[in-house]
Amino acid sequence: MSELKDYIPVVGQAAVDDLNILAERLRGKRIQHVNSTAVGGGVAEILNRMVPLLKEVGVDTRWDVIKGGEQFFEVTKKFHNALHGRPEEVTAADFEIFRETGRKNAQEMDTGADIVFVHDPQPIMLVEKKSGNKWLWRCHIDVSNPSRRVWDFLMDFIPRYDSAVFSAPSFSMRLPIRQFLISPSIDPLSDKNRELPDETVKRVMDKYGIPRDKPVITQISRFDRLKDPVGVIEAFRLARKHADCRLVLAGGTASDDPEGMSVLSEVREKAQGDPDIHILLMKQNDLEINALQRGSTVIMQKSLKEGFGLTVTEALWKGKPVVASGVGGIPLQIKHRYSGLLCHSIDGAAFALKQLLGNPAYAAGLGENGRRHVRNNFLLTTHLRNYLLLFVSLYTSGDVIRI
Repeated sequence: MSELKDYIPVVGQAAVDDLNILAERLRGKRIQHVNSTAVGGGVAEILNRMVPLLKEVGVDTRWDVIKGGEQFFEVTKKFHNALHGRPEEVTAADFEIFRETGRKNAQEMDTGADIVFVHDPQPIMLVEKKSGNKWLWRCHIDVSNPSRRVWDFLMDFIPRYDSAVFSAPSFSMRLPIRQFLISPSIDPLSDKNRELPDETVKRVMDKYGIPRDKPVITQISRFDRLKDPVGVIEAFRLARKHADCRLVLAGGTASDDPEGMSVLSEVREKAQGDPDIHILLMKQNDLEINALQRGSTVIMQKSLKEGFGLTVTEALWKGKPVVASGVGGIPLQIKHRYSGLLCHSIDGAAFALKQLLGNPAYAAGLGENGRRHVRNNFLLTTHLRNYLLLFVSLYTSGDVIRI
């Protein structure tokens, strides 16, 4: 695991000094992060890298994961889709399953830290145990157009928190508590993002049988309908009419996502044995994901809905040209025609792919601009600094603060 000193060549000494100065203001405070899974998804990835750094700067920090059965995670998947605006039939029985699991976790989990930081809807009911300490709720998803029924249910709990945190201005909602806007981040020194030798990239591409005899287009994401892998295949086939290329759809499933395998079956059926389409169900192997991105010519993220879109951040950090939907937090990362290309349809995605494949110099320039933008805004050290400021702010006054 990396130490703070290892980040100095990437972000500079002053950035690391700032972290130590802010941490001094939190001496004696205990921080507790809570989410729904230890493996899979951006929240778990960030906490896995951030918690050790918080401890290193002297902030007493722990990370707990709630427990839940298959029924509970089926319900929270419905919540996830409904909060993104997808039609979902959420029944009274579903809400009771959610409440029952919430009550059990509240009984079993110690939430006596000075600051309890709850991530996303799954553990939201824990706030019923609030007793003289500070509570934060972070919403990592886009709730700009949620199902009112599900959102109103969550509003039974959100006002009990001291503050809420969103990843982008468009995600935030009118709330009776303070709101903070903090972007998530990637760790430039993790296995998923660190520099790799060419031989490692070649070995991984060979392992998965992906020839590099022509351009490789890759989307890396969970097999989730909101990531639109079927739409990616359609866009690829349109682009291939103009430029011979290959497609890689690579990803896995999070432990709190029960729909993953059924979506994977839909994708395989759509591919219909096309030799230029490579569908990879991968275990959580960050180094191999890194190598796949580095071995690709263009990275896609054709999401229908998105939280922040950390797979886009990862690709931009590697200097890759990216074609991505203009949804969620992606427009914060990609300025159209400067640090990547935004699309809003299958035809638009295909046109963007054709542009990049037909003009490698243009594609390379977009990649350079994207890497610079990530360095300035979306690395783990910036995220850690913003969280430290957030923790300090809980002991000050104010209404809406943008960090």
